Amino acid sequence: MTKKAKQVVDLDDVVVKFVGDSGDGMQLSGTLFSETAALDGNDLATFPDFPAEIRAPHNTVAGVSGFQVHIGKNRILNTGDFCDVLVAMNPASLKANLKWAKPGATLIVDADSFEQATIEKAGYITNPLDDDSLEKYQIIRAPITVLTREAVKHIGLDAKSGDKSKNMFALGILYYMFNKPLDNTLRFFETKFKKKPDVVAANKTVLLAGYNYADTIEALASTYKIPAATLEKGTYRNITGNVATAWGFMAASERSGRPIYLGSYPITPATEILMELTKHKSLGVKVVQAEDEIAGICSAIGAAYTGSLALTTTSGPGLSLKSEAIGLAVITELPLVIVDVQRGGPSTGLPTKSEQSDLMQALFGRNGEGPVIVIAASTPVDCFYMAYQAAKLAMEHMTPVMLMTEGYIGFGSELFNIPKVADLPSITPPIAEANDADYKPYRRDAVTLARKWALPGTEGLRHRIGGLEKENISGNVTTDPLNHQLMVDLRHQKVMKVADYIPEQDIYGEKEGDLLVVSWGSTKGTVQYAVDDMVRSGKKVSQAHFKYIMPLPKNTADVFKGFKKIIVCELNSGQFVNYLRMTLHDFKYQQYNKVQGLPFVVNELVSKFNQVIEEK
Repeated sequence: MTKKAKQVVDLDDVVVKFVGDSGDGMQLSGTLFSETAALDGNDLATFPDFPAEIRAPHNTVAGVSGFQVHIGKNRILNTGDFCDVLVAMNPASLKANLKWAKPGATLIVDADSFEQATIEKAGYITNPLDDDSLEKYQIIRAPITVLTREAVKHIGLDAKSGDKSKNMFALGILYYMFNKPLDNTLRFFETKFKKKPDVVAANKTVLLAGYNYADTIEALASTYKIPAATLEKGTYRNITGNVATAWGFMAASERSGRPIYLGSYPITPATEILMELTKHKSLGVKVVQAEDEIAGICSAIGAAYTGSLALTTTSGPGLSLKSEAIGLAVITELPLVIVDVQRGGPSTGLPTKSEQSDLMQALFGRNGEGPVIVIAASTPVDCFYMAYQAAKLAMEHMTPVMLMTEGYIGFGSELFNIPKVADLPSITPPIAEANDADYKPYRRDAVTLARKWALPGTEGLRHRIGGLEKENISGNVTTDPLNHQLMVDLRHQKVMKVADYIPEQDIYGEKEGDLLVVSWGSTKGTVQYAVDDMVRSGKKVSQAHFKYIMPLPKNTADVFKGFKKIIVCELNSGQFVNYLRMTLHDFKYQQYNKVQGLPFVVNELVSKFNQVIEEK
């Protein structure tokens, strides 16, 4: 009797989440699945989710690591609210993540891991696979551990070594379930483990075993196909926000002719920017891993003085330590980019969880009047373009720029259509020419108010700068009250004039309506999905997503005037909305905030928007 072929069902998109112990390889499985989907033509967005605990106890909820990927045939704007498929490698991972599975979702579990001891350790009283608590889900109880050991037995690996391939068994099931090719992953094994043929053989064998197992089980009555997305022609790669940030700076270095210097100290979730730039010494990148946050930024200020595209990267706690030095960059009027990959705070807070926690710190976290340009990236790919823009603004306007990203987009990834550097906007730093008889350290351009950048060693341009207040034009140290007032005003005006060089604020949707939803940073995609839902239900709702914060785009007030109500959504207690109240106080703002180390979900936003519209 021949086996009946399984029905293939077309889907627009799907959300898959891999969860297990920190040592179960969930990050690798998720990465390989997303890369295969990308090569298969799907658009995607991913987010790795891992614990802050170092070596958390095995089989505990605290030690669960996850990787979520959202793939589809249309433009993917977020990593998905709830998953269609949850791969759980042990009871603890099921316990921690079941709340993120949609009703009717497919649960792929390693049934061998559901032993009495691990069930109790996870906090269950009874085995959830047997007590009907999962009846609203489709469960694939796969004996992953046993079948993995059997698959690698002929290779001669012991049980412990063989178990390291369990994640590939689960991945094989997913590849079969979604009709994804195996070739890319098989090539990955050969490249990654080329010096370990036994490991290559084991992973290949187990991946195929999982694929074949899925082909034989009745629990999978259908398989699924996500058609290829319609993408612009170009060279694509799956890129994380942190890597994209590093690339954006390298593009700015090439375009401006200024060499990169990064002075930084490792901190989650920003360290990968440092790691990526370290790989590119052949492009003239100089990276110093300093002994602390203060040394990192101070060395970067020195590099800015010498004519480098100077960078420092950090997260909230490190930004606190850098505050005084940022003020030094402000008063010396040197170009410096500070990247803040935000995480949950205060203090050490939630190192591996994302939050829009540092906006007030970025705007005002310095002694004295120390204005800096503040801009924010909204997606992993946008990190590339905003890093480029941060470098352009810093060098052309001779002032520090704060680039705000978040752990959610720094660790997350999406497809990046790699641009040609020659097609990016030009960057023209105001470098002083040799033997300029008119040169003075603080003589300014009449339009931008930027002073010229005198590179050390250039004939006729000897000068001094430092942390004490300067006399206008000459740069001589002075405590004259009127001069201090003048210099404070000039530094502020210089930053505000940047509004003439940034794009006007755009609107997603109609320019007039009942409700304008204001967002910034990583919330863009989820808010846009919620706005689309509202529009489909006949509501007059639009979105204004801000990437330029200090200064605001010139037309911001005009944008706000077109709507009866304004609500500001952000992952903090109301930092941007309070800044708007300070800056554009002619408008009444409502707010919706979430401070849980988690992103918004579409349903909660839609519910809130409906409530606001219906209120009299």
